[in-house]
Amino acid sequence: MKLSILDQVPIPNGKSAQDALEATIELAELADKLGYHRYWIAEHHDFDGLASPAPDILLGIIGHKTKRIRIGSGAVLLPNYKPYNIAERYHLLATLYPGRVDLGLGRAPGGSAEASIALVDNFLEQVKMYEQKLEELLHFLNGDFPEDNIFHKVKAQPVPKEKPVPWLLGTSMKSAVLASEKRLPYVFGDFMSGEDGPSIVKEYRDRFRNAEPKVMVTVNVICAETTEEAMELAKSNQVWKLMQSKGEGNGKVPTVKEVLEYNFSDEDLDSLRTSNHRQIIGNPREVRESLEELRELYGTDEFMVLTITHDTDARKASYELIAREFNLRKS
Repeated sequence: MKLSILDQVPIPNGKSAQDALEATIELAELADKLGYHRYWIAEHHDFDGLASPAPDILLGIIGHKTKRIRIGSGAVLLPNYKPYNIAERYHLLATLYPGRVDLGLGRAPGGSAEASIALVDNFLEQVKMYEQKLEELLHFLNGDFPEDNIFHKVKAQPVPKEKPVPWLLGTSMKSAVLASEKRLPYVFGDFMSGEDGPSIVKEYRDRFRNAEPKVMVTVNVICAETTEEAMELAKSNQVWKLMQSKGEGNGKVPTVKEVLEYNFSDEDLDSLRTSNHRQIIGNPREVRESLEELRELYGTDEFMVLTITHDTDARKASYELIAREFNLRKS
């Protein structure tokens, strides 16, 4: 099984954005040594608790600090950009770090409506043009516009020896269908979807004719030496999401102490029980068993793990325990 990391660059309460960014760079270096396959950075805008509006800037640093791990975006939110601009940026990364660059692509806004308006004119219109933008970006990456296209002679310089590998990210049947139509590898966001993920992935595969479909599934995981410790650590992430949905707090990941002091309503407790089902929480053996069950359900050997805790050391330890359980350095 291939395991990778998705990093949203969360900011723990009591820490700064600079602290979170430095923790991300340290975690990427650790992931490289532990044997994780990919390290992807998410894109978010105007989130008080997340510190990465520009994945490619961070990836430039992480690529320099690491030796073999693939680096990429999870995802570039294409409605916010001109395709040519994205092709240039990821061609630059692929030139610096040949054979190591992925380009994950998504259509979500990654922030509030106001933030979207601040980023680009008429965001909703850009979303409607997503498929057109995706097609244009693929032509820039491949350098294969038809001769009658205005961009036929335009190159996204520098042109790397090994192109960045585009992936389509999604949480719905619509994204799976589009990925199959464009013949792109597909990432399903299990951790943030209420849909029937295995059915969506099956549809992607069924539509992907005359080639080998490639699927990766992103999951939310908290691992610790004991189940009890993992359950305790997971509370910070769960209550953080709850507080975000209610507009409470300062947007940063709360401490375990803050969680214990939180005044939960019956509705809050129901919400937390639901969120437990969208996370894999446990000791290394339990995490392994859960991922192996998902492997059977999704029919894929590649998972991307998202882990958010208030304690950055506990976050590192979670990834270390998983790597040890799966013998990643030997695979």
